[in-house]
Amino acid sequence: MTAGTGSVRRDPWEGTMLKTETQLAIVMALGLSALALLPGRSFGGMEPADRDLGGDAERGALLYDSRCIGCHSLAANRIGPRHDDVFGREVGSLDDYDYSPALKQSTLVWDVESLDRWLADPEAFLPGQRMNFLVEAPEDRRDLIAFLMRAAQGSSQGSDQAGESTSGG
Repeated sequence: MTAGTGSVRRDPWEGTMLKTETQLAIVMALGLSALALLPGRSFGGMEPADRDLGGDAERGALLYDSRCIGCHSLAANRIGPRHDDVFGREVGSLDDYDYSPALKQSTLVWDVESLDRWLADPEAFLPGQRMNFLVEAPEDRRDLIAFLMRAAQGSSQGSDQAGESTSGG
C-alpha cells in the first residue's frame, strides 16, 4: 500500500525459507491440474468414460455404417484396420494389418484430438497415408468419435465381425 493510508500489507512469506519453493510447488500443482482440463487430452491413452464430447454415439453408429463399413469393421481388419480398440492405440501398430509407411513410422496415439484431425483430413494429418476419405462436418466427426469411444469401452450394440450393421439395423 502507499504511505499515509494507515495500513501496511505484509508479505505472508516474509521470514520463511520455503517462500520460493512453496510458491513454485503451488504454481506447478495448479498448472498440472489445469492441463488435465484441456480439450483433446487423453488420460492413459483413453478418454474418461464420463467425458462429454458433445457427440451422439447412436448417430455415430449410423454414420459408421453408412460411411466407414465399406473399408473398416470394429472387430476385423478389412481394407482398413479394425476399430474396436482404436482409443489409446499407437497409430500404425496392429501387427496383423499392413499399414502405409507413413502410419508405421508415426509415434502418435489415437485419442479424440488425433482422430478428429485424421477424419477431417487424413493426408494433411499424416502425409503418405492411404485413406482417400474425409469427414468434413465437425458434428459428424464428433458423433463418429463418440461411437468409436463407446465401442472401445466395450458397450457397442452388436458386432460387425461378419459384416453385420453396428447400429442394429
